[in-house]
Parts: sequence; structure tokens; C-alpha cells
Amino acid sequence: MDLGLKGKVVVISGAAGMAGSIGETILQNLVQEGAIPAIIDRNDRGYSYIEKIQKKGTDALFCKTDVTDPDQIKIAVDTISEKYGKIDVVINNVGVNDGAGLDASYEEFMNSLKLNMVSYFLVVKHALPLLKESKGNILNIGSKVALTGQGNTSGYAASKGGVLGLTREWAVDLIKYGIRSNALIIAESWTPAYDTWIKTLENGEDKLKSIVKKIPLENRMTTTQEIADACLFTISEKSSHTTGQFIFVDGGYVHLDRSLLTE
Repeated sequence: MDLGLKGKVVVISGAAGMAGSIGETILQNLVQEGAIPAIIDRNDRGYSYIEKIQKKGTDALFCKTDVTDPDQIKIAVDTISEKYGKIDVVINNVGVNDGAGLDASYEEFMNSLKLNMVSYFLVVKHALPLLKESKGNILNIGSKVALTGQGNTSGYAASKGGVLGLTREWAVDLIKYGIRSNALIIAESWTPAYDTWIKTLENGEDKLKSIVKKIPLENRMTTTQEIADACLFTISEKSSHTTGQFIFVDGGYVHLDRSLLTE
């Protein structure tokens, strides 16, 4: 399906993760659709991604940025604006479940908020003038932790709860400009980071099996490709009358009746 994203400038944060991560998968799918990705990320991996994309004949930009630093975010968005003169979409994809629980220090808690929520606010704030011109849209990548809790991750849970609040607030605030704002909510998705976490556990394989059993649809984890597919459809004009929505790509993990889990 042609989603009409060719030539659209898509700002995406957190897209320089490892190959197979959510951000990197979204990035590669944007390229396949002919969009122009502008990555905001702190990892140097972004340089190699952009080089490979450009060799394929697609324009792209990487702005190395620590998204906990407001000044660096402004510089990144200004750089994108200067190069392209437009921004059609913002995808806020940064997310690190950093384990800042109730035993964390004030600084650790605040750093979690800066990374996982405040960065979303700042990217949109600085991109807004060009989003108004393009009547573009915003997609925030969220987490089931915002709704279910998880334990020992107050910073991440508060951040992702705030992201959902911002999603609805922006949908209301920006509707007069024709700007849509939505959130994609993910539960259990198999990524390189997830694989690394499982391998740190003494009973990792057993833990993984117990998690997978709790995912109602097909008892499997959501693939990053499925997330990317939902992401691209939502930012495209195929979803032109969708705003203020929390779109769950989670195999029924959050909402379906727990009787489904009875063996």
C-alpha cells in the first residue's frame, strides 16, 4: 500500500537503536515508503544508518543529540528546519525503562522524566511552527506501563502516563491547526534490549515463557514490524481523521479478559 509518505520529512527520536529495535525498524520502513527521516538520538550508530540510507538514494539526516538536554534538542530541530524547511511528522520514540523506583534519588527520578517525557514536549515545541505550516501530525510511542504499572519503575511509569496526557492535550490544543496527535501503546515486544534483559536473569528462559503465555493473541510477543506498520499507517493520510487516540499494538495484553489466561 502506498501510504503517501514519499518526500515527507519525519522527525524521529530514538531511531539509532540496535538493528531490530522499535525505532530502527520504524526508520527502515519510513525509508521504504520514500519518507525523509531526520533522526534525533545520542548514539553514533545513527551516522552509519544515515550513510546506508543515503547510499540507497534516499535523503536523511542524523542529529546527534542528548535528549535530556533542552539546548541540544533545540539545535537538532533547528538543524532539521534549516535543511528541509519543513517538518511533516514528529515521532517521539525515546523510551528507557530505567528502573527508577521509589528508592531512586530525586535526580534519578527527574532524569527519567527528562528522557522519557520532557524530551517529547521539547521536540514538539520546537517543531510546532513547521508542523502548523504542513498541518502535520504527532505520534508518541507509549507503553502499557502507563496504564498497568509494573513495579520499581516510578520514573518510567510517570513519564509514560504523562506522554498519554500530552497526546490528548495536544490533540485538543492543536486541532485548530489541523494537526493530529496520537499515541501507540506497546506491551511486550521482542527487541534487542528485551533479549539482553532476559539474558541477565538467572531463570531467563522460564521468565520469557511465562510472559509469552500471558499475551492473549497467539501467545507471542508483538514484532517490531507490526509496531512499525501501525506507526506508518497512523502518521499517513490513511488515518486522516484519527486524533487523540491511544492505539494498542499488544496482542490484547492490556484489555482482554483474564479468563483467556486460564490453562
